[in-house]
Amino acid sequence: MNKRYNAADIFICTILLLSCIITILPVWHVFSVSFSGPDAVYHTSLMLYPKELTLQAYKYVFSTPTLIRAFGITVIITVAGTLINLLFTISGAYALSKRDLPGLNMFMVFLVLVMTFHAGIVPGYLNIKNLGLLNSLWAMMLPGAVNAFYLILMRNFFMDLPKEIEESAKIDGCNELSLIVKIVIPLSTPVIATIGLFYGVGHWNEFFKGVFYMSDSSKWPLQVLLKTIVFDQNFSDLASADTTNIRIEPANIQSAAIVFATVPILLVYPFLQKYFVKGIVMGAVKG
Repeated sequence: MNKRYNAADIFICTILLLSCIITILPVWHVFSVSFSGPDAVYHTSLMLYPKELTLQAYKYVFSTPTLIRAFGITVIITVAGTLINLLFTISGAYALSKRDLPGLNMFMVFLVLVMTFHAGIVPGYLNIKNLGLLNSLWAMMLPGAVNAFYLILMRNFFMDLPKEIEESAKIDGCNELSLIVKIVIPLSTPVIATIGLFYGVGHWNEFFKGVFYMSDSSKWPLQVLLKTIVFDQNFSDLASADTTNIRIEPANIQSAAIVFATVPILLVYPFLQKYFVKGIVMGAVKG
């Protein structure tokens, strides 16, 4: 039977289509500019497809040791930071999933308070300074090692796991550590992958911590350097000698740098997409 579309359905579909266009169009424009020649960029305000196709902007970007270094720093922060996040989040969520945990209600109240109130930028900066973490990669990873909301999501997921499996494992001689590694984590792949993706994207896009805690430009993460490239018209100190004489519009370099900073994290999504909805829904069902 064919479904009849009423006025409300048509209106909703139209709004969603317009939203998709508004969202995708700027991204596509940046992508097109990054592959276009300087003359085409100079004379065109909106680029719907690459004109005067060229890779000069990407050649310029990949010849910049500063940008490559920032990319490496961001990769380290993303990988190591996500592992730290997952280590503490899994440990805390597993402990809080036990209903017989002493002080469980108090811990849950603390988590809600953390989600509601924040100390602020200045106390956070003073804390990092007093710990001696300024201009250290640890300053980008340790603050916010556990997100209270993600902890609660994972805790709810753990509470949905069959208790019989845990009891059988303990009868077979599993201790708590073996139980987590061999039973809980393999059964919790959807929620771990989803929350790991959230943590990873957060680290990859981290900007404010780099601005606040990294005064040494040689330790800037990619997003901080990207801000400098986008708002600074002088790129002569970034490129190698053999590319400084190439005519490139600043918009070419800015667009290529944005694509360079965006594509790696986008490539992660297809591998984790199958876990995404399942992990969020199952972790949000039970309180």
